[in-house]
Amino acid sequence: MPIRIARKAIGAIILGIDKVTSPRAPSRSSQQQALIDQKTDGLKIYEMHACPFCVKVRREIKRLGLNIARTDVKKHADDMTTLISEGGKFQVPCLRIENQQQVTWLYESDEIIKYFRNICLEAN
Repeated sequence: MPIRIARKAIGAIILGIDKVTSPRAPSRSSQQQALIDQKTDGLKIYEMHACPFCVKVRREIKRLGLNIARTDVKKHADDMTTLISEGGKFQVPCLRIENQQQVTWLYESDEIIKYFRNICLEAN
């Protein structure tokens, strides 16, 4: 029980800091944003709200001004099942990449962030 309380407290601290120091999205033309939105259309993040690695990825999504579908696997059991059965393991954050009927699952926050940054570089 004390571990559960500590996790909740740490999660609340992480979310509080994130809220106070939230990054701003970049300013882009509507044409640039439409191109980036097109490139991110088949992406979905599987996450848990207070997970520090998920917060890291969400902050980068906001910093880069990306419109990425997200789902909290703790709140949506069907998405948890999909993550495990199709992705192969229970680990968040996880990026589901659907591209031309092919699905790839990308784990590790640093790899996901690198993927997002490459999308923005390609769009410029």
